[in-house]
Amino acid sequence: MAATIGELLAAHPDDAPALSAPDRPVLTYGGLRALVGRTVERLNGLGIGRDDRCAIVLPNGPEMAAAFVAVAGAATTAPLNPAYREDEFAFYLEDLGAKALLVEAGSDSPAVNAAGRLGIPVLHLEVPAGSPAGSFEIAGEPVGVLGEGGPAGADDIALILHTSGTTSRPKIVPLSQTNVTASAANIGKSLALTGDDVCMNIMPLFHIHGLIAAVLSSLAAGASIYCTPGFNALRVFSWFEDAQPTWYTAVPTMHQAIVGRAARNPEIVAGLSLRFARSSSSSLPPQVMAEIEEVFRCPVIEAYGMTEAAHQMASNPLPPATRKPGSVGLQAGPDMAIMDNSGTLLGAGETGEIVIRGPNVTAGYENNPSAKTEAFAHGWFHTGDQGVRDEDGYYRITGRLKEIINRGGEKISPREVDEVLMDHASVLQVVTFAMPHDKLGEEVAAAVVLREGTEASERELRDFAGERLADFKVPRKIVFLDEIPKGATGKLQRIGLAEKLGLV
Repeated sequence: MAATIGELLAAHPDDAPALSAPDRPVLTYGGLRALVGRTVERLNGLGIGRDDRCAIVLPNGPEMAAAFVAVAGAATTAPLNPAYREDEFAFYLEDLGAKALLVEAGSDSPAVNAAGRLGIPVLHLEVPAGSPAGSFEIAGEPVGVLGEGGPAGADDIALILHTSGTTSRPKIVPLSQTNVTASAANIGKSLALTGDDVCMNIMPLFHIHGLIAAVLSSLAAGASIYCTPGFNALRVFSWFEDAQPTWYTAVPTMHQAIVGRAARNPEIVAGLSLRFARSSSSSLPPQVMAEIEEVFRCPVIEAYGMTEAAHQMASNPLPPATRKPGSVGLQAGPDMAIMDNSGTLLGAGETGEIVIRGPNVTAGYENNPSAKTEAFAHGWFHTGDQGVRDEDGYYRITGRLKEIINRGGEKISPREVDEVLMDHASVLQVVTFAMPHDKLGEEVAAAVVLREGTEASERELRDFAGERLADFKVPRKIVFLDEIPKGATGKLQRIGLAEKLGLV
């Protein structure tokens, strides 16, 4: 098994396709390896070497995918969301200790101003006219003294990402070369990827899902990635037609948007030969899974991942093995277990916290010893997810521990309420969340988006839920929205939703 990204690329034929994009020539594995070699040499020449941190702010596309792989060949990559404001960039650049910032030539990103405020040198990624997808050159002046040069080693940090800061200061997650290559191999094994596969990437490439599940797992298998400019429901079917992918991976909100437009593109849908569609990063309602499978005539593989595990931890298997809608499948890489508050491992059918350990799991948070101690208690990494394992070894997540609603001592899983309301014919999307209550502490609320051309009242939905749920689980407040607030990667947001909707 490859222990570095450089080794991961080494085994594939020179002429095999690696990266493609709309209206661009294909970059082969031979071309990608040469690009990595040139980038290592160039970065070393600029004073950037092993474990030096290079922040990357680039739009989605083949250059972002290639920059992640090539820069990680020499140094530590730190991709940042291009949508951040200047103060956000300043926080993240300072927090991660960036030695340089890489942006596209001519960029007017506020990241450039933030770097200027902090005295961080800015390098520019230039794309020669007519070059293959992903090809680039780096322009700029030397940024400092080179420490250790040459290709990155197995224990070097390949990737740094921040965890979500919804309830606390974002934590720095350093992932080694071994962490990310192990995860890429795990995903490739779960999905039986080969050199014949084509992944159409619509996930943002500043997030672990797109970087590892789409890009690195494909490169580990010698497969190719069709790199879109980012998710766009109005363009996705033209990309499907152009790419002719064998699979794609997305978050549930993207899947819902895609199947919602499928009826307008029947010829393109009929011409597709998807081997599977993959879903991860948040729970996929079983109703949406069934709709995707009906539209695309292929299985949906729901997986479970998080940044600290370099993405994948569990996955439903490919047919003919059993897939269980509503579950995240079997452990698929690291060891997994269910643990109680005292550190005791629990048996099948018992609810507790999901814990993991393995070569794809980060060694710990940076500059945050208390968080590291808490997260790695009892020799396992604590995911913060509540779940249960069935007799067949399939895991089902019942909720984030921080998202569980505590209604006067009664504990309610928001996902359980979501799945009930999703069965109503008029409901397109739903997010159940905690709303403050002066006597109970928290009360159950839900935000709902209705299907186009349908109607439903709050009373109707509450009565519908009351037929299937105990009374204390029925939302006391239902808010109808045109769109539910999402995070940067398309995840629906529960924590803080009451405040955003003015229910506090």
